[in-house]
Amino acid sequence: MTSEVGRISVAVLFGGKSGEHEVSIDSARSVMQAMDRTKYDIRPIAITKQGRWLAGEAAQSLLQGNARSVLHIEPANRVAERTLVLEEAAQRLLGIDVVFPVLHGTYGEDGTVQGLLELAGLPYVGAGVLGSALGLDKIAAKDVLRANGVPVVPGIAVQRSRWRQDRDDILAEAEGRFGYPVFVKPANMGSSVGVTKAHDRQGLARALDTAGRYDRRMLVEPAVNAREIECSVLGNDDPMASVPGEVVPCNEFYDYDAKYVDEGSVLHIPADIPEATAERVRSYAVRAYLATDCAGMARVDFFLCRDSGDLYVNELNTIPGFTEISMYPKLWEASGISYPELIDRLIALAFERWEQRQACETSYRAVPREG
Repeated sequence: MTSEVGRISVAVLFGGKSGEHEVSIDSARSVMQAMDRTKYDIRPIAITKQGRWLAGEAAQSLLQGNARSVLHIEPANRVAERTLVLEEAAQRLLGIDVVFPVLHGTYGEDGTVQGLLELAGLPYVGAGVLGSALGLDKIAAKDVLRANGVPVVPGIAVQRSRWRQDRDDILAEAEGRFGYPVFVKPANMGSSVGVTKAHDRQGLARALDTAGRYDRRMLVEPAVNAREIECSVLGNDDPMASVPGEVVPCNEFYDYDAKYVDEGSVLHIPADIPEATAERVRSYAVRAYLATDCAGMARVDFFLCRDSGDLYVNELNTIPGFTEISMYPKLWEASGISYPELIDRLIALAFERWEQRQACETSYRAVPREG
């Protein structure tokens, strides 16, 4: 599949209705800079925080940080707004060979955009609907990983509606099971948005209020005295894992500010861990990847307990950060795959996955029984 000029037309999809909107823009810039323009006809497509789809100069303006130049008056009613968004999406995707979503978090990394692209019949980079949804949903992912023999930290799932009604009971349950400190996270969010470390009951209540701003389900986990190890995975049915790396955060934990705002967080590539531990990381990364039906790419994040040496999968990021300082491409560079080659492989994997889906029958005709 190629465009009229002999190059593959690639829609780089970024922005989105997410708390990670700005991070997505940074990732998209890096991806586009790394793409070989002799191979690819690059077409940036932006999604605003209001859900509007933009292309051409408007998308370039968002890439360049000129948000005011892409503001639009929204339709007066919700039906008109939904219709406009669908029409924009269809128009922007016309003539596209493959889509490279660089959307982090909700409405982009959770299977919603992937479902739209499936309906449109377009190849796209990364996991499908199921893998994307599981990767972002920390509660569902824990259940699937645990069922497949992948170690995870225990947790308590809390619905926002229940938290509003039974605050004392939930606080007592968390204290009784885990004590302090604990981490509280929105079930569906990335880049540590809405994540808080709580050291007492008052802090736990505040943390649940904060997490509840971003999702209707929250997760409470015991804090593990651990090193943060990360491993990149690449492939479809036969994935491979990179060398592991370690994140040493400049703050108490690797929160949003430590990742993107404050200076001082350090990445050690490769991680200074025994080879046997590194092999365990790679093995569990691939097992977690396959268990959650990932495809194309994912970064698997681990906790390596300082006290016991136990290893736990923390989460899978199915559209990991792609900025110049992001761990996913850096780990592959350390493993012998350059950033431009990584882009090539991901696009090739997108076509491979699309061809596999096209081989599936979508209609059924019963075979008459003999006799």
